[in-house]
Amino acid sequence: MTRIIAGFAGSTALGVPKSGTRPTSDRVREALFSALEARDEIAGLRVADLYAGTGALGLEAASRGASAVTLVELGAQAARVCRSNAALVTARAPRGSGPRIDVVAGSVRSYVSHLATRSLDVVFIDPPYELPEDELRLDLEALEPGLDADALVVVERRARSGEPAWPAGLALETRKAYGDTVLWWARAASAPAE
Repeated sequence: MTRIIAGFAGSTALGVPKSGTRPTSDRVREALFSALEARDEIAGLRVADLYAGTGALGLEAASRGASAVTLVELGAQAARVCRSNAALVTARAPRGSGPRIDVVAGSVRSYVSHLATRSLDVVFIDPPYELPEDELRLDLEALEPGLDADALVVVERRARSGEPAWPAGLALETRKAYGDTVLWWARAASAPAE
């Protein structure tokens, strides 16, 4: 069972599509969000969950205080599940202070190519393991203009996939392994002083 771990929607069970998704394990999500909260990198921030699947990463961020969350999912069944899960989390939000949660049923590349400049603070990218590395590289390149200065990008891959090819505006910060799952943390370059 996939569930929200903490925050106002803690313990809320999330729907999971019958096939085609690989939700991030509770253990990995707990470690990820503990590290993010220790760095003060969730509360009040704008978050995107790309290749959302169930939306668990983005919805966990919403439950823990993100101000706006966008779930992007191409698969029709998974996008429907994301909408349903987003409604569950929204219903648990404190009255008048819940985050804005949007679901985009479409491709990651299309979504990131149309982002407003500097519109995201934290981005989770958990593509299917079979996504070719060149496709991931193109997604990261298209995402870069939409990242705020010092934005954080966390890419989840299988250990044997190796490090993503980062565009010039993203620099690897750390790598954390959890069994066969690896989280790659990268930071957007700060804006030049004006």
